[in-house]
Amino acid sequence: MRVWLNGTLLGAEAARIAPEDRGFTLGDGLFETIRAVDGAPVRLDAHLSRLWRGASILGLPVPHLDFDGVMRATLAANRLSEGALRLTLTRGPAPRGVLPPSDPAPTLLITAGPLPPMTALRLVIAQVTRRNEFSPLSGIKSLNYLDNILARQEAAERGADDALLLNTQGRIAETSTANVFVVREGRLMTPPLMDGALPGVLRAEILRLGAVEQPLTPDDLAQAQEMFVTTSLGIRSVVEVENRPLNEGIVVQEMRAKLG
Repeated sequence: MRVWLNGTLLGAEAARIAPEDRGFTLGDGLFETIRAVDGAPVRLDAHLSRLWRGASILGLPVPHLDFDGVMRATLAANRLSEGALRLTLTRGPAPRGVLPPSDPAPTLLITAGPLPPMTALRLVIAQVTRRNEFSPLSGIKSLNYLDNILARQEAAERGADDALLLNTQGRIAETSTANVFVVREGRLMTPPLMDGALPGVLRAEILRLGAVEQPLTPDDLAQAQEMFVTTSLGIRSVVEVENRPLNEGIVVQEMRAKLG
């Protein structure tokens, strides 16, 4: 495996990140996961827009870079035409302490690997943690994923594939890794950003195709005809939520046909 790290393509075994890097010590950074097709990143402009928006919130400088060219080179170096790219940006090495340095030297890492399987999911509602919709971190791809990890661990312990996160008001926000879409009474709905949903890249595409933002509760899930989740890598059907079986319906098939 070859990675791109701070301007150089090198073998993963040779890649080194400083022990005092704030991404490692404090989770001070951002990431983007980007689908690759035909040797190129997909929807790159949308991903970079979200990266820059998150960097603005954190006060984190983004290096000037030909991201498209670097990602194509990383894919080629790993002999991948299709796959999943991961861009990780941290504030870089700094002395101890929470306050960021005034002159950060960011660390930028890009990796590439095969696409994971887009299998159907069984979901539960997480009980161990909730999504804080009031935090600015709910709207960015922060490196701090501990709430998501707690929810995913709970899902595994309960025999499910992933967990839905409720916000502080008891409304659905998202799963530990994906945006949520529900079909009920012929309407395709997804939680609004103000409820703690991440502004997903594929989510935005589905909204343009006619989905609507709508606050959702566990009761809405109990009455859903269809349900699916999205990440930048694709669409996954939900076949069970809180032990209630669901069938893959026509809406998710239509979305796959339109978006790939």
